[in-house]
Formats: sequence, C-alpha cells, structure tokens
Amino acid sequence: MLYRLQTAGYAAYLVGGGIRDLLTGCHPKDFDVVTDARPEQIKRLFHRCFLIGKRFRLAHVYFGSGKVEVATFRAGGHPSLFNKKHYLKSKVGMVMRDNVYGSLEEDVWRRDFTVNAIYYNIADFSLVDYCGGLEDINNKSIRIIGKPLERYHEDPVRLLRAVRFAAKLDFNIESETESPLFELGELLQHVSPSRLGDEVQKLFLSGFAEKSFLLLRRYQLFKWLFAQTDFCLTEKSEFMANGIVNLALKDMDVRFNEGRGVSAAFLFSIMLWPAMQHLYYQYLSENMSEPEAYEKASVKVLAQQNRQFIVVRRTALMVHEIWRMQRQLLRRGVHAAHLLKHHYFHFALDFLKFRIMSGEDQSMLLDWWRDFHTASTEEQQTMLEVLPAIPRGHHSKRRRGRRRRYR
Repeated sequence: MLYRLQTAGYAAYLVGGGIRDLLTGCHPKDFDVVTDARPEQIKRLFHRCFLIGKRFRLAHVYFGSGKVEVATFRAGGHPSLFNKKHYLKSKVGMVMRDNVYGSLEEDVWRRDFTVNAIYYNIADFSLVDYCGGLEDINNKSIRIIGKPLERYHEDPVRLLRAVRFAAKLDFNIESETESPLFELGELLQHVSPSRLGDEVQKLFLSGFAEKSFLLLRRYQLFKWLFAQTDFCLTEKSEFMANGIVNLALKDMDVRFNEGRGVSAAFLFSIMLWPAMQHLYYQYLSENMSEPEAYEKASVKVLAQQNRQFIVVRRTALMVHEIWRMQRQLLRRGVHAAHLLKHHYFHFALDFLKFRIMSGEDQSMLLDWWRDFHTASTEEQQTMLEVLPAIPRGHHSKRRRGRRRRYR
C-alpha cells in the first residue's frame, strides 16, 4: 500500500499506535497510514477502498480480511475557517469537523499525544519525530501535544485515551497533561454514546482493565462512564464491597494475556451488578415480589446505562440472562440438567464464583454445581433426589410475550 502511494507520486508514512507499540515492545494491533493524497485520490488507487466519516474524512482500504486506515495530512484549525464547510467547532470547543488538509509538519500538531506522533518514512526507512515522542517513550511519559485544556475540549475522548495509554504502557501522565483530567470529566457528556462505548471496550477488554479502572477512579472519570456503579462505590453500598469488580477485572486481564477470550457482556454484568442489586433490594422494600423486583431492576439498570454509552442489544440481552441465571442457580431442582446446556451456563457459574470471592456466602452452592456438571446422568439423578424439597409457590409462572427491549 505504502509503495503504491509512493509510486503514484504521493508521500506515505506509517504513524500512530502501531509505531508506538513496536517502540515500546507491545504487539501492534494495526497500522495507520498518513499521506498527502486526498481521500478521493486514495479511492482511485485502491479497488477495495471506502471513504467514511464526516467529522474526519478517512479512507478504509481492505486487503483480504484486513483493513488499513488511511488519512490525509491535516492542517491546524484557523479561526477564519470556523463554521465553514471543512472546519467546525461546537460552543464548548469540541471539533465537529476537521477536514482542512495540510502538510506533514502541520499534521503533527493535530495529533493527540507525542507517543502517537512518530512517523515512519518508507522512502528512507527513518523515523520522523517533531514533538519529542521518542524522548517521551524513553522517559515513559504520556504528554499531550499543544495546550492541554484546548486539546481536551477539542476532543474529550482524549481524557480516556490518556488513561488508556498510561494503563496499557505502564507510563506516567506528564503533570500538565494530567491536571485537567480531574476537572474535565463532564465534557464526556458531549461525546456520542456509540463512540464512548467503543472506548470503554478498549479500556476494559485489552488486558489492562484493572489499571484502567483504578486510574479512571483516581481522575474521577469513572462516573461519566458507569454512574450507577460509581454511586455504589461512593456511597460505600453494601452491595459493592468493591471486591467483585476488582477481582473480575484482574481475572479478565489474566485471561486476555493468556490468549483466552474476554466478553463485553461479562464485563458489563460485573460492572452493573452492584447497581442492579441496590435497585433490586430497593424494590423489595416497596413490597414488590422477588421475581418482579429482580426483572424490573435488571431492565432499568441496563436502560439507564444506555444513556451514558451504547450497550448493543445482543450484549444487553446476554447480561440480563447471566443475572437471571443467578436466581436459577440458587434453585437447582429438576431443571438443573437442562440448565447445564444453556449457552451462558459457564458465564453464570464464573459470575457466581466472583460473588463468593467478594464475600457472598454461596460456596457450597458453587461446589454443588461443579460436582453436578462433571457427574454422570445416574449420579446427577442421585444428587437431585437428596435435595430438600422446594417450597410450593417458589416457582413463578413464565410470562409469555415479546422480549424486553433496552433503550
């Protein structure tokens, strides 16, 4: 790709996270390309090329199952361009559109952090560093390019990106870059819920979830992502104990670094569990029946979370199912063998494990399910026969109708 751009007479550089990760010893997830070719010119060069974005015009070039993001050099925003077709800022200073094209020297100052502004030039195989990114990598420092307050207002997601890079690379955040993090969290309200949701998954599903959680709490940014859970933490809710979140995030980091899968649904089921329990007991105190209180609390917590960032419907349904199975695991009984075949049984059992590790007294129940899972059919029947009888009225009738929708 780089050589095709170069052959066509355009400058072409690798830039961003891929270069940063190589220099810091991390495995690069992808590589971004930057060029002086305009998006329309890039599209003419590559058969499988699609132009996307209104805020930033980008080209996505596909090779097999892979994708490379190609951007055109951008120039600095000038006041004379405000409210015009190519450059637009909101009232709070957030850049809504930035498609003013420029040179490499100008593009450097439009990037977010110095560690992400190192360019690799294929023409002579050199690194181009205008703002001290290589030095900051050697010093293990995250430093924003330009005036911190202005740059955070331009794109509030940079608040989360500073935390993410510090957690991922185990770097310190430079003092002038760090100080606004304590004050500007409310700017995240202006970010689109879908973009915020993507950033949350990068923070918590990439092998450094525990560090991200601690840093977000330190800079008071966590409440702008998980307000309900933050309330339980701040109020020291009896349903929080802070244990279940820390334990689960630590385990997810181990799973990721061992090459095993991590699930967004499991993450959200853990993160929102304290809020769901808090609301569930509140409904019980209002004389609501247990099944109704449990269902209503589950639906409301997920709906409230969607006001901060988007939890896709499939993930929300899976979270709801993991929570619902916690009540089913308590009952055991004649449907136990059927429950073993449920798609999310192992998620639900892992969830129960973290509840116990965080202080809930359900260890005998977990042992029973583990034994039942490995037992033969005859042994399972024997285990069920010795269980105490379930009191009449314990099971509630299943309501027929359409599935709940999480808005």
